[in-house]
Amino acid sequence: MIIGDFAEKGRGRGMLHEQNNDFSQGSVSGNILSLALPMIFAQLVSVLYSVVDRMYIGHIPHAAANALTGVGLTFPIITIVMAFANLFGTGGAPLFSIARGAKEEQRAEDVMGNTFALLLSCGVLLTVLILVFRRPLLYLFGASDATFPYANDYISVYLCGSVFVMLSLGMNNFINAQGFSRKGMVTVLLGALINILLDPLFIFVLGLGVRGAAIATVISQAASALWAVCFLRGKRALLRLKVSSMRLQLPLVREICFLGASGFIMSVTNSAVQIVCNATLQSFGGDLYVGVMTIINSIREIATTAVNGLTSAAQPVLGFNFGARQYRRVRAGIKFESLLCVGYTTAAWGVLLLFPRLFIRLFTEDQALIEACVPSMHIYFFGFFMMSLQMAGQCVAVALGRSRQAIFFSLLRKAVIVIPLTLVLPRVMGLGVNGVFLAEPISNFIGGAACYITMLMTIWPELRRREQLEAKQDGGC
Repeated sequence: MIIGDFAEKGRGRGMLHEQNNDFSQGSVSGNILSLALPMIFAQLVSVLYSVVDRMYIGHIPHAAANALTGVGLTFPIITIVMAFANLFGTGGAPLFSIARGAKEEQRAEDVMGNTFALLLSCGVLLTVLILVFRRPLLYLFGASDATFPYANDYISVYLCGSVFVMLSLGMNNFINAQGFSRKGMVTVLLGALINILLDPLFIFVLGLGVRGAAIATVISQAASALWAVCFLRGKRALLRLKVSSMRLQLPLVREICFLGASGFIMSVTNSAVQIVCNATLQSFGGDLYVGVMTIINSIREIATTAVNGLTSAAQPVLGFNFGARQYRRVRAGIKFESLLCVGYTTAAWGVLLLFPRLFIRLFTEDQALIEACVPSMHIYFFGFFMMSLQMAGQCVAVALGRSRQAIFFSLLRKAVIVIPLTLVLPRVMGLGVNGVFLAEPISNFIGGAACYITMLMTIWPELRRREQLEAKQDGGC
């Protein structure tokens, strides 16, 4: 009898625990915010994770400008590593959420296990390939003889921890997808705190410079990856990471890669944009303007933190409710995340317009860099709110498994609009370096509007139709 009582209490706690992670219950906005607030904080910490390196590097005595520019040249390579983490992580997590909403727990665990195996194997392969070809790649990306040594020192060490980067980024999606956003926040917070503490020690105290910044990053990413994997293997997780689920299943691998392709393409095209921008800026403005772009990219990472956190939080909620056939709740979630995204980015644009030097001085005290950066920022961030429409629209497409739509708009904004404009505009009407920075707002207006309007014309009516069909079936019963 006593054993029976304990069993009942255990089942009761389990049911309550699972109910708290059931996104078909409670208000949709409340579910999104409950995930978004810790995830936004985690995103902010994640940004500090990478940006803090540049903050410290930008203040290295006697070499700050070249060191900062050199590290900026490694962004395309780092973005490629993150692209593969997105390919598997953002591809697997929505499938996992849809399967969990449909009560298909074995399929959900298989998705998670296959994602882990893909992240691990791809991380090892990328490390070897990029280390072999890093020298020609860095010069292709706009390095000069003055900046190459700094870029080489940083990326050679960073790549040794690329497996940890991929595991921490990719597997943290599955912690958040189970409703454990605070635990997901710890994944990022743990690594960021370690990185922030070790950076000044390795860079300044031990005198390791940019190499020290990279060592600190590798150690911190290893700690994050270990935490994420241990949590998913532990008893607290609703669905656990199991060795038996890591055997690759070709149909699942296809689904993961196909759905994650939009995030992958967005990251790869971001890398391509960075390469084209750096090379063009090197031709028209030299190392100074490559440094300007490094600072602007860093500020953009800070400015987009809240939108990234919000859309990341909305995806599992939208996907779960879609799998549970709660289409009215899906539409309510789309409205909520869209309004918040546009409202935040409009406010962020105003702050960046009014106080550009406040953000620039986080990364440099070099007066020439500051003076060149201010007008470039005004151009680059013009109409910043339009970018949120792209992010909101793609969030919906990915969450609901509409991978082709998400892929198309990933390619449209970056590959079809930004890259050609970056190459053409500097040669038009004597725009020079201003043409490079002007390509971004033009792409935000065209790509953002096209993505969101297409979502309203395709996904929105389909959700309404399904909602009406469900209502008729319920009425018939």
